[in-house]
Amino acid sequence: MPRLLPRLWRLAIVLSGRRDVADDLVQTTVRRAIERRGQFTEGTRLDAWMSTILVSVWKNEKRAAALRAHATLAEASELSAHAAEFDPETSLFRKQIIGEVGRLPEAQRETVLLVYIDGYTYAEAGRILEIPIGTVMSRLAAARAKLAERLGDADRAAAKAINHD
Repeated sequence: MPRLLPRLWRLAIVLSGRRDVADDLVQTTVRRAIERRGQFTEGTRLDAWMSTILVSVWKNEKRAAALRAHATLAEASELSAHAAEFDPETSLFRKQIIGEVGRLPEAQRETVLLVYIDGYTYAEAGRILEIPIGTVMSRLAAARAKLAERLGDADRAAAKAINHD
């Protein structure tokens, strides 16, 4: 379970946008997983099971307490401090992509994280988010289109600025 903590924390920070809330979500998730360890099916993915718990905890807390109207993605530096998978010398382009992912609507943002960053299949992401696989595919397509548009605009603006110098 300890090796899953960076992944759970990353998902929690993407969902909540706040470090303190993410810490609480991960703690609640781990506690709930320990309390309900008998519900885990041997031979299945522990990370998917725990991610499902975390998403469920988040949805319940969000509904009950109305935690936030709109969540945001943490800065890349915060993610790299807690997730071993992030290279401390992250390139400017990678930071730009992370920033743009943070600007996506919450539903697209969490789907992008699960599929492209955590490596879940579309079916697994659908189960975690409690949505059909077609919705996963639709969210990813919309997110890719927005990212391509935004990153393309940023590249054109940078090229224009360089040409004027």
